[in-house]
Amino acid sequence: MSKIGIFVGSVYGNAQHVAEEVHTLLNKHGLFSDVFIDPTLDDFKNASSLLFISSTTGQGDIPPNLEFFIQDLRDQFPLLEQKPFAVAGLGDSSYGETYCGAGRQIFELLSELQGKPITDLLEVDACETLEPEVEVVGWIEKLLSELK
Repeated sequence: MSKIGIFVGSVYGNAQHVAEEVHTLLNKHGLFSDVFIDPTLDDFKNASSLLFISSTTGQGDIPPNLEFFIQDLRDQFPLLEQKPFAVAGLGDSSYGETYCGAGRQIFELLSELQGKPITDLLEVDACETLEPEVEVVGWIEKLLSELK
């Protein structure tokens, strides 16, 4: 059975809330998924499809809960062999060049690991939307067939 891994980078819980809403949507459509707040490389390797939902912290940085995991991916470089992935970056465009920096870093890393992006990076701007879960869930609904 295929399993979609939802990997979350969150500082204040907003991205985690979005991920839980996506998890609910996937279950409603009969797709098995797990939400990972503190993921391991085995969680990453065992997922049939990868979905990352991450806020950005500091100067375009990965949130602390994903920091070591992302470094492990960079160090161990487990090739994805065209495993499908999608990344939603949550950010605030008033930060300029560092806007959605974590999402951009993750998207780039998964591409370097030879994953297959099923769509472009989704950038959700806190300056334009108060409910990022609505935007991300709508985006995921369009990707359901690609995530299976």
